Amino acid sequence: MWKRFSTQLYRFAAANLSSPPSPSRFRSSISPLCRSFASGSGTKAAGSFNQHGMQYSTTVPSDPDTHEDFRPTDKLQSSNLSLDDIVEKDVKDNPVMIYMKGVPELPRCGFSSLAVRVLKEYNVPLSARNILEDPELKNAVKAYSHWPTFPQIFIKGEFVGGSDIILNMHQVYSHI
Repeated sequence: MWKRFSTQLYRFAAANLSSPPSPSRFRSSISPLCRSFASGSGTKAAGSFNQHGMQYSTTVPSDPDTHEDFRPTDKLQSSNLSLDDIVEKDVKDNPVMIYMKGVPELPRCGFSSLAVRVLKEYNVPLSARNILEDPELKNAVKAYSHWPTFPQIFIKGEFVGGSDIILNMHQVYSHI
């Protein structure tokens, strides 16, 4: 099974790349922005000032100072599709779909971060949804895949697994 998924990931990457992926190991490089978040100096608090005197915007959706036109909306609820239909559409319409904690640019979980790093190693275009934004979406994805943990990765409509499976596939491929 591992070999089949590893081969499938390699073929998908090869079909979408002009050059093969490098089998380099993961390197830990933390950007200054990530360091500031890790140290706590980059955390976002409603109405707080950062070191440069810039005020952060509020994170409270029902803030009375925010005009109704500018309040955040839940895009999932504004569509006419059920959550089950949204998950099915995501999985079928996107060659690589990942349901994760956070977003690929700023994962909110080490496992989600690892999965994104492995997929980016192959320059695979991926689509993602942040399950932390909607607990009902999280439950719909669990029901769809019959898998309890996140991230959940789907390749060409097929559930592959989580970060451990993707990492294992990468390690098997890099030793071929």
